[in-house]
Amino acid sequence: MKLQQLRYLVEVAKQGLNVSEAAEKLHTSQPGISKQIRLLEDELGVQIFIRNGKRVVDVTAPGREILRISERMLMQAQNLKRIGEEFVNVEGGSLTIATTHTQARYALPRTIKAFLSRYPKVRLSIKQGSPTQISEMVVDGEADIAIATEGIDHYPELAMLDCYDWNRDIVVPQDHPLTGLTRPLALADVAAYPLITYDFAFTGRNKINNAFEAAGLAPNVVLTAIDTDVIKTYVSLGLGVGIIAAMAFEPDRDHGLVAIDAGHLFEPSTTRIGVRRDAYLRGYAFDFISLFAPQLSRDIVQGALMCEIDDGE
Repeated sequence: MKLQQLRYLVEVAKQGLNVSEAAEKLHTSQPGISKQIRLLEDELGVQIFIRNGKRVVDVTAPGREILRISERMLMQAQNLKRIGEEFVNVEGGSLTIATTHTQARYALPRTIKAFLSRYPKVRLSIKQGSPTQISEMVVDGEADIAIATEGIDHYPELAMLDCYDWNRDIVVPQDHPLTGLTRPLALADVAAYPLITYDFAFTGRNKINNAFEAAGLAPNVVLTAIDTDVIKTYVSLGLGVGIIAAMAFEPDRDHGLVAIDAGHLFEPSTTRIGVRRDAYLRGYAFDFISLFAPQLSRDIVQGALMCEIDDGE
């Protein structure tokens, strides 16, 4: 049995049982992958994949268990390499952060600046996506740390750590009628205008929807985006009222716009960090986490990683 065979096996499953796409992803040949998987099946004495001719169409019952163990073995092999790097290459290495646009643009810059000042030889990479996408990046080993507001709690493979709570602002042009209110802003005031806000998969959108639904209001969302800067651009064009994360409004840069505090209208959201429970983190990864969320000490993070996944066994 070879680790390469396990990599082929896991990649075929990851690519939706498409051997050609797995071969392309791994920069090898389709016949080579098929041959190695059959050799592994012969060695184990069980069929892992169900085939229809040359096509892989499903995974057998023992195959699902073999895939689960294979993923763990590959992760542990990666952990062994990281332990070696920890002591051989003390100052260098790499760290990949998977996060949303809002976190990357508004919450992370100070952390990244401080981290790179402390670890100038570490190769830091930021990958952006939806909460679901970035969680899967960490589960699949493509990133070390996920930072998002939603989605992480749907993945039991990830240890989840709360970082901070935040809420929202209503953003309008300077001459908008909402800026002249002499009483606290109400949801009905906001719902009276076309709305521009985040795509449903991003940045606490559920909290927004729930608030309007609880108030018996049906807001007219005319435009959604994954990028807060895009939302602010279209608000400035007068296309609607924006609902954004409060951290994303910058008075020095967002000229012509006014932010109205909407913290009393919506439930707060919580930004969380997600890390694979079976991952080995280099020392500088713990430092990155504590720079982003000072309350998350190394001991707290390690304690979360040591908690076993409740898989019903």
